[in-house]
Amino acid sequence: MQKERVIVIGSGPAGLTAALYTARAQLDPLVIVGQQLGGQVSITHDVENYPGFVDGVGGPELVDLMQKQAERFGARYEYDEVVAVDFTKGSPFYVKTHGNEYTADAVIVTAGASPKKLGVPGEESMTGLGVSYCGTCDGFFFRGKEIVVVGGGDSAIEEALFLTRFASKVEVIHRRDELRAGVHLQERAFANEKISFIWNTEVREIRGEGAVSEVLLRNRETGEEYVHPTQGCFIFIGHYPNSNFLTDQLAMDEQGYLLTDELMRTNVPGIFAAGELQDPVYRQVATSVGQGCAAGMQAEKWLSEQPEPEAVAAAD
Repeated sequence: MQKERVIVIGSGPAGLTAALYTARAQLDPLVIVGQQLGGQVSITHDVENYPGFVDGVGGPELVDLMQKQAERFGARYEYDEVVAVDFTKGSPFYVKTHGNEYTADAVIVTAGASPKKLGVPGEESMTGLGVSYCGTCDGFFFRGKEIVVVGGGDSAIEEALFLTRFASKVEVIHRRDELRAGVHLQERAFANEKISFIWNTEVREIRGEGAVSEVLLRNRETGEEYVHPTQGCFIFIGHYPNSNFLTDQLAMDEQGYLLTDELMRTNVPGIFAAGELQDPVYRQVATSVGQGCAAGMQAEKWLSEQPEPEAVAAAD
């Protein structure tokens, strides 16, 4: 079993920042990458709202820079996925991946959250080519275009309103005949001349050659299917935290988001969390970086207050 001082679970902006700070503190962190280095930002064509990049930066490029920066100070990367943990016995904590088993004196969990998907043909292949799950990230690229927003809750209507800053027309496709969003959001949406609604309808397919050009829709009342032209498809039907492997290990809310205090501490001393796994509100690169910074600093502080591992071993 491999012994580590600090393990960072996840490699999105929060995880890579936590790795940077713990590496600079000479804690030699091991980052267990997960399914995709960089998380959701790695599939974002351009990031234009991250400070310091006047002309924007490609998502993959930003991830590469963050990875190399943490690596420069000693962070290491294991391209594997955590499948089980045991945090119930206290430090050192047990972490199991597909290929290895570890113990760690402290753990920073940054496994992120994933947008819920429609699961229709064309959705995966058109992601980044007109299909998006983040209006704040990608809205700027749809200036003057006609787009659709899928969903009817708060997130969908908030994003639809935001996207009217760029798009010439925003059509909200909702599978019911009324919105689930709050009354105030509904009033703003109904009053916005750029927004219209397609009720009782679901998306069956997303199509395009090199970029989204149309969606196949189905009216849920009549069963009629028809092609609807569009230049972008924004999907906001919710997110789910990647916390299944933490069930019965850490406190979480009813949706599965980890509960942390203002210092990024979970309910288990020595376990910290950052990024979208504990943040259902902002879900931005900038906020995740800040949270990862705080988690890394607090992990270092917590470790400095614990007995040295050698002293504990001698006492045993």
